Amino acid sequence: MGGKRRSLARVAVAVAVGAGFALTGACGGSGGAGGHGRDAGLSVGVLLPGGGASRFGQFDRPLIERRLKQLCPHCPAPAVVATPEPEVQQQQLDAMITRGVDVLILSAIDPRSLRSSVEAAHRAGIPVVAYDRLAQGPISGYVTFDGAAIGRLQGEGLLKGMGAKADGGRIVMLNGPAADPNAGWFERGALSVLRDRVRIGKSYDTPGWRPDNAYTEMAGAIAALGADRVDGVLAANDSLAGAAIAALDAGAVRPLPPVTGQDADLVAVQRIVAGRQYMTVYKSYRAEADAAVRMAVALGRGEPVGSVATTTVDSATTRNIPSVLLPSYPVTAGTIKDTVVKDGIYTIAQICTPKLRSACAKAGLTS
Repeated sequence: MGGKRRSLARVAVAVAVGAGFALTGACGGSGGAGGHGRDAGLSVGVLLPGGGASRFGQFDRPLIERRLKQLCPHCPAPAVVATPEPEVQQQQLDAMITRGVDVLILSAIDPRSLRSSVEAAHRAGIPVVAYDRLAQGPISGYVTFDGAAIGRLQGEGLLKGMGAKADGGRIVMLNGPAADPNAGWFERGALSVLRDRVRIGKSYDTPGWRPDNAYTEMAGAIAALGADRVDGVLAANDSLAGAAIAALDAGAVRPLPPVTGQDADLVAVQRIVAGRQYMTVYKSYRAEADAAVRMAVALGRGEPVGSVATTTVDSATTRNIPSVLLPSYPVTAGTIKDTVVKDGIYTIAQICTPKLRSACAKAGLTS
């Protein structure tokens, strides 16, 4: 690596540390050393909307890193950054551009606010693969799950959980933020099932997917509608579901109405076993990471992504983005074993804590 590239890398790392995140990985770009063949310096930057205990920290990051190592054994380790804050993510993306990575995998927190940075990456000749969430700007590829199908699974699950109240019952909808195109996608899918079946008492676009916001919204809905007038809750993901259930508990709503979710978080699966959450949606993060890495490696090598993409998607700014839309699966107490356990996401021992053993036995979750 030349002196100029080393200086740029040091600047990028300094910016990263100042923004409160860590960069991992070796030097990349066409001047990288220590590799072999055409992938000798193929550097991949990965930007995620959460780390640690989030699904992106628990599943997506290690799966992306492992798959990249398999597909590109001589590539440097990817530079991976994570944050829940859109302003910090923009700084991270700009630092990756300055660093001179060859390709980016981006899961955008706020797709609109990152548009200028995606455009800057394009000008720098760095292709961007949108991961899980579709960012605005000249995206080169997109990998996610079929959002309309997810919404339909949630709507169908809620109706089933509501039983006799499915026709004419009153529900509360806790959707994701308006800035996230996935949130609207889920909502439209759910409404295609729920419309003309239930009454929507309150509907919220929860800012930032934040549980504290969802708790406030759910508490407000209970106060406005009445504790005995909430027959179901369409929560767009498991974090919002957990907050909704906490607000229902605080409002002394009994029995708990059915609550949906998404992501199959461990705590959500445990709530389902305990009868406190009706369902969630399981998505194969392994399949998502595999498709994204295959796209990124192809783009980094200057190859077309046609062999990976199965369809195209339009964003607010770009048409015909080569895309992969993956399937999802509903998880209820009766399907935990055939979904998240079968796929190796969780073991029965992880799900069935001592407090849940009797409920697990009832659900057929025995080792």
